Amino acid sequence: MKPAATIALDDVRVPMRDGLTLHADLYRPAGPGRHPVLVLRNPYDRRVAQSYLYAHPSWYAAQGYAVLAQDMRGRWGSEGGFDPIVNEGRDGADTVAWAAEQPWSNGRVGLYGFSYPAMAQLLAAAEQPQGLRAVVPALAPSQLRDGWLYEGGAFALAFALGWAIELGVDQARRHSPALEAELLAAVADPRPWFASRPLRDLPLFRRNRICGFYFDWIGHETDGAWWSDRQVESCYDRIQVPAMHVGGWYDVFVDGTLTNWAGLRAAGDAPQRLIVGPWHHLPALVPAAPITFGPASLRDLDLDQLGWFDLWLRDHDSGATVGPPVSAYLTGADRWVELDDWPPPAARPVRWWLHSRGRANSAGGDGTLTTEPPGDEPPDVFVYDPARPVPSVGGHSCCDPGYAPMGPADQAANEVLHDVLVYTSPPLARPTVIAGRVTAELHASSSAVDTDWVVKLCDVDPRGRSVNLQEGIVRARFRGSLDAPALLVPGEVEAYEIGLGSVFHRFPPGHRIRIQVTSSSFPAWEPNLNTGRPLGVDTLPDRVIATQQVLHTVGSASYLTLPLLEADP
Repeated sequence: MKPAATIALDDVRVPMRDGLTLHADLYRPAGPGRHPVLVLRNPYDRRVAQSYLYAHPSWYAAQGYAVLAQDMRGRWGSEGGFDPIVNEGRDGADTVAWAAEQPWSNGRVGLYGFSYPAMAQLLAAAEQPQGLRAVVPALAPSQLRDGWLYEGGAFALAFALGWAIELGVDQARRHSPALEAELLAAVADPRPWFASRPLRDLPLFRRNRICGFYFDWIGHETDGAWWSDRQVESCYDRIQVPAMHVGGWYDVFVDGTLTNWAGLRAAGDAPQRLIVGPWHHLPALVPAAPITFGPASLRDLDLDQLGWFDLWLRDHDSGATVGPPVSAYLTGADRWVELDDWPPPAARPVRWWLHSRGRANSAGGDGTLTTEPPGDEPPDVFVYDPARPVPSVGGHSCCDPGYAPMGPADQAANEVLHDVLVYTSPPLARPTVIAGRVTAELHASSSAVDTDWVVKLCDVDPRGRSVNLQEGIVRARFRGSLDAPALLVPGEVEAYEIGLGSVFHRFPPGHRIRIQVTSSSFPAWEPNLNTGRPLGVDTLPDRVIATQQVLHTVGSASYLTLPLLEADP
């Protein structure tokens, strides 16, 4: 059928409660009539409208929707100053209420968008604006701090700095063409800036007087009250609209998405749907090689989204609520599984214990992983030099795979390093499915007053290829609290709980479970210089080289906890 004609109106002006004006583009079906409205608010230029993932707004207009693509406050065509997260609830609510009252609107509004715009949707929904009927937050964080700019107290360098540089392009554009060109060059390849120290004096931003929010992120490292105003987790009880959450198993925000899904489901009665695929943060950019997912991994998110909005903005039962509320792609099996809940209640925690004879260094060492606790075994020892961090290979960063580690990757290059401890199970006799959050408890010591511990979960196939599934980190001084750092006593054994994030994966028979243990992953996380001082004040010559020990003996047994399903779903 030939798509309906659409009308595009540039520079539609939307007033905010404080007198500022946000600018938008409007796409709507040609001819008279009132239509349900979709609003996409984003900081990345309304003209692009996140069309690198979604169909262009004109496609949605051809399906009978009015679509408002808006520049957020302080971004591109809109007035004001940009302060990440702070204004999104109020501005989003004002935009929804305005859209619901327009002559081309039927009074029903939905919000969509992924990443930052996804969290902004939820903050707007918490304001309960008149007319908001449904939201589709895709790849959404639940807070700005842990799981976004920090992880276990470690600064997410590639994401935080890469994203800040991208946001800086518009700020530079407002200053001068030459500065915009400098920032565009940095966006194309931000890696030279990843080694700039101290972080608090990054010259790209300091000398140009842009991106002050980047220095706020570093300066408020331990200020819990500052971060509490930049989260959605405390708003769940005020969000009362149906939501379809879209996540990716290799997305940096997978646990934020799952936290939002569970929190909203527990806090109210509004229907919540969850779709989780094998994607990293830009689903359209999942690498085609060398590691691929099967044909079943392909999914039309625009059609999923359209069905959800048809249901709640048009009263069309398109099947969006038929069947179980969770649709999750099972990695390792190339199929989607429909579930009644996440994580599946049948998943039970099973401990896999670390073992060695003191030489677990590299995949060629003697580290093993079994379900039997260790006896009297010697510790594994390695040296961590912050000037030579372990490279990030695959993972859950953002936002461009050209510089940020994302997705599944062959771990061979890292698993030959002697500052990477490797523990591997025997070949599995039957299919083994893990479904839920993976954790590790390390009993370890360091010769430094502060350091990092990194754990990565991998699947090893019968040919010996090791592929990452999830990873986690803890900065030692934050082992007890993100707001109250406590330095180590050098040489003293501590227990560290490390969250590796959520996984839904099937290990086929003959495959092996593996974990890597080390003290760095660059550029995913800023290498800890081991001084114990606040983030961003040290330079590389200030670093302290640390001797690290990981224990697996009676009384100090290190282990991995996997949520296992007995039956193959």
